[in-house]
Amino acid sequence: MPCPFPGMDPYIERSDIWPDFHDSLITYIRGALQSQLRPRYVALSQERLYVVESDRAIRPDISINRVSSAPSRSNSAVLEADPPMVFDIQREEIREPLLYIVEPAAGNHIVTAIEVLSPANKTSGPGRNSYVQKREELWNSQTNLVEIDLLMQGEDTVRAKPEQLAVLKPWHYVTAVTRCWPSRHEIYAALLQKRLPRIRIPLASDDNDVALDLQAVFTRCWDEGPYPALLQYGGAAPKGLTADEGAWCEKILAASGQRPA
Repeated sequence: MPCPFPGMDPYIERSDIWPDFHDSLITYIRGALQSQLRPRYVALSQERLYVVESDRAIRPDISINRVSSAPSRSNSAVLEADPPMVFDIQREEIREPLLYIVEPAAGNHIVTAIEVLSPANKTSGPGRNSYVQKREELWNSQTNLVEIDLLMQGEDTVRAKPEQLAVLKPWHYVTAVTRCWPSRHEIYAALLQKRLPRIRIPLASDDNDVALDLQAVFTRCWDEGPYPALLQYGGAAPKGLTADEGAWCEKILAASGQRPA
């Protein structure tokens, strides 16, 4: 079954589906770029790693505090400490894939990084902190950066300034290209009701850009993935939609046979 939406599918933001979609999208972006990059460059999958700590309460010690009745040389009572509330510290390693365009002849020098944002990147916490730190490292190393945000929920995270994004409203999805030479932002905004854009991927300053058709990559990801069977489009419209946008989704799903007409 083809995707019922003309562009991005807002229902795919579900937490049980997004990680698989995110990983697949990275793979298909790499495939779409590889033939355009050779022979000077290659697209290489990498991972950003960060650690999340969570606390799990363990039942408190329920022994009764008492004064020992055992004899003592000093004839003084031996006190026991009050029982604490105990928490088990769990450390979980989170791995997020990204793409590097590298130049093998220059010792695998990273020319451009391509990030597909995840929900953790758009929410305050370790995921966002790790993402922002890595982005600053790329900027300081004079690496071009492409940030693809296909999530309506969460805080704006791309490097573009809020006032730059405000000029583009209304929009649901955004891709921000940060170039080193010349130093500038190029922003592609997309509406839910339209196809995803074709974007320019910068390389070294002495090379022409290559093009990435986000809609074509999304369609291939959808067609070869498990998403039609997983989504089934039950329940309410995704969060972040206005009433009119939710009604539009219902109309699209009804036309495709996913809702009663």
